[in-house]
Amino acid sequence: MQNIKVIAFDADDTLWVNEPYFQEIEKKFCEMLEDFLPHHSVAKELFKVEMDNLGLYGYGAKAFVLSMVETVLKVSNNTAPIGLIEKVIQYGKELINKEIELLGDVEEVLGKLQPKYRLVVATKGDLLDQERKLMKSGLEKYFHHIEIMSDKQVKDYQKLIKHLDIQPDEFMMIGNSLKSDVLPVLELGGVGVHVPYHTTWAHEVVDVKIENPNFYQISRLGEILNYFGD
Repeated sequence: MQNIKVIAFDADDTLWVNEPYFQEIEKKFCEMLEDFLPHHSVAKELFKVEMDNLGLYGYGAKAFVLSMVETVLKVSNNTAPIGLIEKVIQYGKELINKEIELLGDVEEVLGKLQPKYRLVVATKGDLLDQERKLMKSGLEKYFHHIEIMSDKQVKDYQKLIKHLDIQPDEFMMIGNSLKSDVLPVLELGGVGVHVPYHTTWAHEVVDVKIENPNFYQISRLGEILNYFGD
């Protein structure tokens, strides 16, 4: 750990609650379309549309809304009343306007690490939405740099590390997704810390066993302080 100069944090489901809100809206959406398909079939169609659209829309609430609209048209064979589209728009606004609920230990961890390290937010999603959430969270004051990424692959982290003017072994990434927050950073030679969250978007789930000296898994964010001393 003595090499570390920059500690980056994922935002959604690492600093604050996110995925449960998406699941709540998805449940309402699937119930809304039960006249066309059973709940589980609507969920399956929505996920397929989301995956097909990732390259076009990226991640975040707005992309989710567009995929819901497309799913309405698809499962109804373009016969859905306009009121269903209006409901989808309402669901999207409800999602975007959710209050920010910080996860446990977040402010304690940021407060203790900030005097000694450059802290960074490195998150995927819609730029405006993520900026809004960060501002509403009250956490912006802790961070040296905010990086809202279109994706989190090796090349995206390479770009971030170059921008921060550090070497990969001076970079630590903490997040709830092995796929997005840990594996690409380990591949670069950085330190990856996994903080599992009780619910994870299916697209982020990977079944791998990681054997790497730069990999750490903790059960809650506050445990990271054990690795840095007092």
